[in-house]
Order: sequence, then structure tokens, then C-alpha cells
Amino acid sequence: MQNYQRTLVLIKPDAVQRGLIGEIIKRFETRGLQLIAMKLEIVDTTFAEKHYGAHVGKPFYNGLIKYITSSPVIAMVWEGSNAIEAVRQTVGATNPIEATPGTIRHDLSIITSRNLVHASDSIETAEKEIALWFKESEIFPWSRMHEDWYTGLN
Repeated sequence: MQNYQRTLVLIKPDAVQRGLIGEIIKRFETRGLQLIAMKLEIVDTTFAEKHYGAHVGKPFYNGLIKYITSSPVIAMVWEGSNAIEAVRQTVGATNPIEATPGTIRHDLSIITSRNLVHASDSIETAEKEIALWFKESEIFPWSRMHEDWYTGLN
């Protein structure tokens, strides 16, 4: 299928604690993306350091590690036409104050350090992050009967 992609999304500890899991999942489903993997995880420091390895040495790195290990997260793989860009649009800008109205971050958060969701930013990052968070046996692609109504690709 044309531009069919997979991407990783994490519902971060603040969203889990605030009871926003269903709201966030609904936004991706409504957008037309398909959930093909999901699990609840308690992230340990070693795993967090792997996930946020690109940020080592940045001033906010230690805060990221403390934050992601503070409470459970929901890890998910979403699939669909232009999934990476569609997810990032749906999530909104990293800083919720700069996010477009209607996005998850604009509508549900107010500060960058508690911006609710992580989303892969490229095909390469998505592939790496999905492989870090999920075994291939934990990913379940399936066919939706109504795919044509979202993408015209069936």
C-alpha cells in the first residue's frame, strides 16, 4: 500500500496517571490509524536510557529518565497511510503552548515536561523504536473491513 507505515506511540506517565489513555487512543482511531500492538510497561532506568539515548548530554536528559520511569506507560504500534506524519499531526508540537488547537498536546496539556505522548519522528526512528519496545511476535497486523473508507487503498 502506498505510504503505509508503522510508528511507535507512548502514552507517557502523566497521561496514564490522569486517566487519558482512552481519549488518546480514540484520537488515533478516529483519525483512521490502526492499532496493531499495545502493552502496559513499567520502564526501568536501563531501558529508559536506551529509548532516550539520542538525548544523552542534553540538559533535560536526567529529567526525561526520571519522568518515564515514574509510572507505567502504554506502548503502542500504529499503522496506516502516512502513519508517522498523521500521528505527529494528531499529537501536536512538543511544547503544548505552540501546538495547534485540536491536537492532543494542545487540548490536554500545558507544559513541555508533561506533554502526554511520545511519537516517532521518522521512518528510521520508528523502525528502531518499534524494535526496542516490541518483539515481532507482539505485533499483530490485521485487515479492517472498512479500510477503503479511510484511505481508499483496498
